[in-house]
Amino acid sequence: MWAASCLASCCAACACDACRTVVSGISRRSARIAYCGLFALSLIVSWILREVAAPLMEKLPWINHFHQTPSREWFETDAVLRVSLGNFLFFAILAITMVGVKSQRDPRDGVHHGGWMMKIICWCLLVIFMFFLPNEIIDLYETTSKFGSGLFLLVQVVLLLDFVHRWNDTWVGYDEQFWYIALFVVSLVCYVATLVFSGFLFHFFTPSGHDCGLNTFFIVMTLIFAFIFAIVALHPAVSSSVLPASVLSLYCIYLCYSALASEPRDYECNGLHNHSKAVSTGTLTLGLLTTVLSVVYSAVRAGSSTTLLSPPSSPRAGAGKPLLPLDNKTEEHEEKEKAKPVTYSYSFFHIIFALASMYSAMLLTGWSTSVGESGKLVDVGWPSVWVRIVTGWATAALYIWSLVAPILFPDREF
Repeated sequence: MWAASCLASCCAACACDACRTVVSGISRRSARIAYCGLFALSLIVSWILREVAAPLMEKLPWINHFHQTPSREWFETDAVLRVSLGNFLFFAILAITMVGVKSQRDPRDGVHHGGWMMKIICWCLLVIFMFFLPNEIIDLYETTSKFGSGLFLLVQVVLLLDFVHRWNDTWVGYDEQFWYIALFVVSLVCYVATLVFSGFLFHFFTPSGHDCGLNTFFIVMTLIFAFIFAIVALHPAVSSSVLPASVLSLYCIYLCYSALASEPRDYECNGLHNHSKAVSTGTLTLGLLTTVLSVVYSAVRAGSSTTLLSPPSSPRAGAGKPLLPLDNKTEEHEEKEKAKPVTYSYSFFHIIFALASMYSAMLLTGWSTSVGESGKLVDVGWPSVWVRIVTGWATAALYIWSLVAPILFPDREF
């Protein structure tokens, strides 16, 4: 027993030393990646608790206070929501704290980039505290998360547009026939995938013998948007590339699929009604991967003042420089940098992580988190459908606006 206690103490001491070493190694330049690591940790914790926390939560009277004990799946989703709420509050508090930071001389600049041991402790305490909250607060957060997830999907669209336009500009900038052919091939593949995907949607979500006019409307509208993308992008007055149009078309048809797959399982037009689980492993993995990539890309692009994360007062200091410089700066240079304005909005940076926390919770729970007095799990439903459909329509409107706005307002910079 004494040996086991000594071994445990040694392991704990080693773990603490390792944490201190890692935390002390987080510099100003690597803080953005550290936030991504903390967000990834929240996903790992959510996934683990979803698998193992149900038996313990069944014994907590302030959680399991129903006349009939809910199913194990409900406790799994409830655990994910509580971790997500703690993660959301952590980043939301940081976002509110960082409002108005414009100069690196602001004391809050140090809070954003440093104090990592205290941040990790606060994050752990917040997550633990969430498991002592009543179910009513979690239900409210679950409802709010569906709409917060829609906002995050719009952020994904902006990031996707930024990525695709940079991709297109890079290949066009080579001014070689090989890269022009590559652009055409990628665009063609995206359009073919869009048409194949739409055929899949017609097959599974508009079965014969049923009145599925709503599903047909959703699919047809998405295809119309894809057609409009191509027409507007190729119009002589716009002279845009077809690559962004094709990628956005594929993304919109994916959003349409996500919406249709979120229809109630007892809906006769949902061809996935035979699936017992609310979300398949493939859909979950793809959604989480997209979320992580979006968050990481937003963190990396935050180093460039040309992105949406930059405040209006920020200089274009990121142009032509590496997104994540790895070289160590001298103390003299760091002192000079403190007088510079910040190169991106710290507040908006944390808002992205807060919204991503909501969206990842919806993915991990399959958008099915409500519970009635009987303890019966309510499957994915129409609110989730409309959140994704409206997000797809907003995506189309945003992309079309990005094409026509420079023509309508030639004197403004977009």
